[in-house]
Parts: sequence; structure tokens; C-alpha cells
Amino acid sequence: MKSINKFIIVLSIALVALFLEFILKKSYCAKTLITATGIIMSVILLKGMIDVLRSGNFGVDILAISAIAATLAVGNYWAALIILIMITGGDSLEDYAQKKARKDLKSLLDNTPRIAHKKIGDDLTDISVDDIKIGDIIIVKPKEIVPVDGILLSDNVLLDESSLTGESKPAAKLKGEGLWSGSVNGSGAVLIQVSKLAKDSQYQQLVLLVHNSEKEPAHFVRMADRYALPFTIVAFLIAGISYMITKDPNRIAEVLVVASPCPLILAAPIALISGMSRSSRNGVVIKSGTVIEKLDKMRAIAFDKTGTLTKGDLAVDEIIPENLYSKEELIDLVASVEQQSSHVLAVSVMKHIGSKNIPLATDLKEVEGKGIEGKVNDQWVKVGKLDFVTDQQIQLKSEQTSLFVSVEGRYAGEITFSDEVRPEARQTIAQLMKMGIRKIMMITGDKQNISETIAKEIGIPEVHFGCLPEDKLKILKNASDEFRPIVMVGDGVNDAPSLTVADVGIAMGAKGSSAASDSADVVILKDNLEKVSDTVIISRETMKIARQSVFIGIAVCTVLMLIAAFGLLPALLGAGLQEVVDVISITSALRALKDRT
Repeated sequence: MKSINKFIIVLSIALVALFLEFILKKSYCAKTLITATGIIMSVILLKGMIDVLRSGNFGVDILAISAIAATLAVGNYWAALIILIMITGGDSLEDYAQKKARKDLKSLLDNTPRIAHKKIGDDLTDISVDDIKIGDIIIVKPKEIVPVDGILLSDNVLLDESSLTGESKPAAKLKGEGLWSGSVNGSGAVLIQVSKLAKDSQYQQLVLLVHNSEKEPAHFVRMADRYALPFTIVAFLIAGISYMITKDPNRIAEVLVVASPCPLILAAPIALISGMSRSSRNGVVIKSGTVIEKLDKMRAIAFDKTGTLTKGDLAVDEIIPENLYSKEELIDLVASVEQQSSHVLAVSVMKHIGSKNIPLATDLKEVEGKGIEGKVNDQWVKVGKLDFVTDQQIQLKSEQTSLFVSVEGRYAGEITFSDEVRPEARQTIAQLMKMGIRKIMMITGDKQNISETIAKEIGIPEVHFGCLPEDKLKILKNASDEFRPIVMVGDGVNDAPSLTVADVGIAMGAKGSSAASDSADVVILKDNLEKVSDTVIISRETMKIARQSVFIGIAVCTVLMLIAAFGLLPALLGAGLQEVVDVISITSALRALKDRT
């Protein structure tokens, strides 16, 4: 039965009992009705308590059962009724608070596309997104949601990606660029060629993360149940000592009535769900409350390099000409033969050239895996691997990714490429160090000099280079206990095992693979490394609020118990004050929803 239904039933019984007591003057009937309701509710609570005990924990329901039994035993059935209203009302209030906290987290589910418009010749057919196949051409109409990942065939489009990234500014996409499912189309219909099935699309992967976000209870929530044992002992001691001194059984009821379990069963989970919702609003999906606790306690963090600390896009680094060519002449020769190539380095060259008008080479011929050649000003130019462009013995000047150039078979120079460091990377590392993270390292498969240069630029003190996926696993598994929990941040398919093995895996999901997102505990939806430190900050603030909320509730209850022990708090008034304790605990926990940093 839902909490709200229990609350409505108990409230209805309370109204009937009031009618019997004060209108019909049938006190015995009112007492019988309330007593029967109290016994039934106690049995339900007892069943729940037994289930908790069987799981190896000490639940808080024993306090509620004891308070109901004590008030009924001394004939204070109206106080028992208020306790019943408090328990069922508290559960209903918890459900309401959780729904409020999950509002942002569930926005992904609310936008799940169901139907796609498939283009067949000149006709459009509406089909289920699950029936879409890779290579299909679909049309997304104005203001509709992109149903699956695909490639834009229209010239351009403005998309609203706010439900995915939290960024309100429209994202401009050009022909040939990839589109995410879940983004909202602008004012014109666009053609898209499907690149992934619905189940493999980025949006669906994120939806799965949201579905899984509440399945695993946080360790701190289990700790809340552990607080129940000492809290229950204290409550029984205060009640017992008060009875021994006064010999008044009413004191037991009065003390136990205000021994509210609500701070323990409400505050921590509501705070954690609120923290998850806050994180979602900031462009980060956290799978569970357990992850928040681990991030709060983390002592070490490891980063992949390519696509994580760097942008993952190669850019022209150095132009090294030979044989009296200038840098400008060398890059122009390369651009002339490469401008129609789809090779990733050719794209980087053309980005470097910008809007400059370069004549297209003639007699172009591309040799797969080797390079490309063509005529420029009646001279044969080759661009590609060194053994493709010339037979000369050349002393390499760099270990970086390079394109080599020859003119009429004579070596003409080299263009090197490097992966650009994310502009926010250094600030992110500095922020993590400021937070006291004891061990920060880079684990990468790249070469030593490149890895160490980037690590030095960013400020990472420890570098592991030349690592295969199994090497990354070994480093993470062998981390000593003093550096746990350990966090791994990555973006590619090769990072998926590492993200699973780490205590917390964080995936750069904006451009990363769905395999990495599946394996991770946290997915960063916006392509910004600074979200890593932001997520740690949110986790720490959430856990701080969770602890505060629990202890504030316990402190208020303890004060009320001591007041009741001296006979200054009647059971009826104490039962009413329970709702005040509930409101204090829940209101405190909901502070975790608010952005502070």
C-alpha cells in the first residue's frame, strides 16, 4: 500500500474517532477503533522491523512500535493516534520530498522519444524508434526530439541540448556532424542518417543510468540504521530511569512518544537524492547515493589523457620545413593535396589554414594507410608517412604524430600534430589538490615525453605512460588502502574496464563512448573537465548536509525526551511535536538541492 493511502486511512479513522468521542459521546467506541488501528499498524511495522533484522541491520521501527504500545498501555489512545498520523504522514512527506528532489533527475525520462519519421523515397512513415536501423534516413520536424544518434544531412540546424547538458544556449550543428538523441530540433525540419540503434544511442544510455540511479542504497543510509541502536538504547534508558524514579508508567509513554525515528529514516536518503538531483541540473548524472559517499571520502584520482585531459582532437603543432621552403609554403603544399581528403590529419590541416584560398592539386591519388599525392604547380607532391614520401634517410626531429612532405621525391619537411590540452584542465587539477586529494595521476597509453610534457603543463605529479588497458587495471587494483576510495576519469572504450574496477568511475560522456558511460558510476554530460571537481564538491556538501540533518533531528529528539522525563511534556503534546521534528529533518535535508558553489 502506498504511503499516501495509509495516511488517508489513518486520517479518516482519526476523524471517525473524533466524531464518536465528541459528537456521539461514545468514548469506548473511539478507544476501541484507535486501539485496533494501533495494533494493526504495529503488526505492519513489526513485520518491516523483522525484515530489517534479518538483513543484518538494526531498524528504527522498534521505537515507533514501543511508543504506540506504551501509549495504548497507559490508556492514552489519543497520543497513540497522533503517533500513527505522524508515522504515516512522515512517510507521505518523505515520498513528496523525494519526488521534488527527483524532478530534475527524471527530466531525461520525460523526454524519451517514441516515434520516428522514416523517409522512404518521397514518403514519410511513422515507425517505433526501436524499429529504426542504421543507415535509415529520418526526418525530425520542428520542435521534435531527435529520436536516435545520427549524422546531419541538412546544411545546418540549431538544437536545444539543455536536457542533456544543462546548457541553455542553442547548439549549432553543420552538415556531416553527429547529433545526439534527446536534443530538441529548432524551427526547421532536418534530414538525419541513423548512425546508432535506439538502444545504443547516447540518450538511451543516459536514461538507463537514471533508471539505475536509486537501486543501490548508500552506505551512509545504512549508517543511519546503525544510529538506531544507540539512539534506541538512550531512549529506553531515559524512559526506564524516569519510571524508576517516579514509578509513573505514563513517563515511559511520554518519553518514547518523542523518541522519533524520522531523522534517521528520512534525512539521509532525502539529502542524497537531493544531491543527485542537484548534480543532474549541473550536467552530471550520478548513479547512486553510494557514489556520493565514496566521492566525499575519495583520496586518489586517476585520469586518462586523450579525450579526458586533452580535447581528443589533433591540431597542427609545428611546421618544420626543409630545402629552403618556408613554413607557409610547406603548409600550403600540404593543404593543396589534402583539402579533399577525409583523413583526420587532413581535417586538422584545413582547420589550421582557415579561410585561406588554396588551389586544389591535380591528378590526386590517395594510397590507403600510406598518404596522398598530386601535382602542385607541375611538381609532384607527396604527403603522408615517411617511407611513402621519400627513400631518403631522414633524422626524425619529433616523436609526435606527423605528416611528411616531399616534392619531386626530395624531402621537403614535416608537420607535427598534438592533442590540445583542455583549457580548464589545470584549474581542475588545482581545485582537486586544494580539496586535499592525496594522490593525482595520469594513466595513459601515450609515449613518455608527450605524457610527461602534458602532465607538467597541467600540474599532475604522477604519470604512468605506455599503458595498455590491462596495465591501467593493474595500477588501480594495486592501489593501497590509504589511497581509497580511488576515482578513475576516462572517455573511451579502452577506459571502460578501468572505470568498472575503480571505486568510482567517471565518464566524459559528452564525446565519449557509450561503453565508457555504461561502465561508469558518474557520467559528465557537458564536455567540461571542471565538472569532475564540481561533482566532488557537490558530493561533499551533500554528505555534510546529510550528517547535519541526522544529528539535528537526533539532538531535538533527545532534548524532548529529557523534558518528557521530568514530566513537563504530556504524551499528547509530545506526539504532536513529532511532526515538528519531521519538518526540521526534511527541511534540513532538502538544503542539498540548492547550488552553493
